[in-house]
Amino acid sequence: MKAIIYSKYGSPDVLQLKEVGKPIPKNNEVLIKIYATSVTSGDCRMRKADPFMVRFFNGFTRPTKITILGNELAGEIEAVGKDVKLFALGDQVFGQAGLSLGANAEYICLSEDGTLTLKPANITYEEAATIPFGGNTALHFLRKGNIRSGQKVLIYGASGSLGTAAIQLAKNFGVEVTGVCSTANLELVKSLGADKVIDYTKEDFTKNDQTYDIIFDTIEKSPFSGCVKSLKQKGIYLRAVHITVPSIVRGLWTSITSSKKVIGGVATERKENLVFLKELIEEGKLKPVVDKRYPFEQIAEAHRYVDKGHKKGNVSIKVRSQES
Repeated sequence: MKAIIYSKYGSPDVLQLKEVGKPIPKNNEVLIKIYATSVTSGDCRMRKADPFMVRFFNGFTRPTKITILGNELAGEIEAVGKDVKLFALGDQVFGQAGLSLGANAEYICLSEDGTLTLKPANITYEEAATIPFGGNTALHFLRKGNIRSGQKVLIYGASGSLGTAAIQLAKNFGVEVTGVCSTANLELVKSLGADKVIDYTKEDFTKNDQTYDIIFDTIEKSPFSGCVKSLKQKGIYLRAVHITVPSIVRGLWTSITSSKKVIGGVATERKENLVFLKELIEEGKLKPVVDKRYPFEQIAEAHRYVDKGHKKGNVSIKVRSQES
């Protein structure tokens, strides 16, 4: 099978399309013929080994454990292990590949108990392959923030993969949503259901005297002190990319010394979350936001685009047509 391999850290030029062995499913696994995958900011961080800690678990001088990137996928079940009961041949599925990644390939084997479920019938493979990462991560953090009807929630980075999912999910929970984004993305954020939109290039939301029950920073670029001040008492500051030592220390100190809480970390992939997202999509309450689409052999160009940090929603990769 064909896969996108990287054997050293660096620019998108390190990505190469190569032939590798087709995986064989274990007893509890399914073999998925992948029709679409994606390129996320997480893929780019792994490719660049940024943050540096990536090297401690994936090879210090070069990638040795994970050499095929890609977390999201959509495709069709081509084979099943003898103990598999949840899926059958021909099932159309979508999901996440887990910490081992590997979805930037023509095939992948995943456990039937992994973050995998039937694809929503009302969207394409290329759309479905952009839902799991942003959707699961946004849902994980909003629930960690104990989101509930009637609250005021601000989403910083509202036009990205997490942000576009977070707006729609937050509205589903019955809250008032304020989205913060750039001028170019104001209309997109409004179209997704945000009640108010703030252009960060023209206004500093931390200085307008508004307070929120939850502030969700999806890109770790919001001003820490300003966000804490803009929280109501007992408010919660969610930080989806909360992995540096200084940010963790500041978060712990705030949580210990005030009624306000800072919650970060890494989202856990959960099958139940994916099933919930699937149901929302089929009910028309969650829509995939795809900025650009690239063919499989141009995945390096997709990485270059994501590296710029200006994508609206998600970047989808077409691995093969349904006829192939």
